[in-house]
Amino acid sequence: MAPRKVFSAIVYVLRTGCQWKALPKEFGSASAVHKHFQQWHRAGFFLALWRSGLAEYDDMEGIAWDWQSVDGAMVKAPLAVECVGANPTDRGKKRTQAEFISRRAWRPAIARRERGQRA
Repeated sequence: MAPRKVFSAIVYVLRTGCQWKALPKEFGSASAVHKHFQQWHRAGFFLALWRSGLAEYDDMEGIAWDWQSVDGAMVKAPLAVECVGANPTDRGKKRTQAEFISRRAWRPAIARRERGQRA
């Protein structure tokens, strides 16, 4: 199997997130491609590819190696409450229901009924 074809198949799997066995037949045998992937990984091919890509990008654009940033949200978004709604963990809790604008409010005919009790 040609190395370029194997590399194309590996990139396809990594970009799409599909399982190895779901690899389209045009790439060849999925088990052979996966075997090559494991061999190349053990040989350090992907690490070397990553490093050379970083070095090339650093030459072209420049990387600020002294400054790093982590993107993440560790707190609730303060402005998202109105447009998003209640917290997903609170959705099962009982609350008072908002008033209807144009229709009458729903009220049950029976205040409370035990299981098995007829209406």
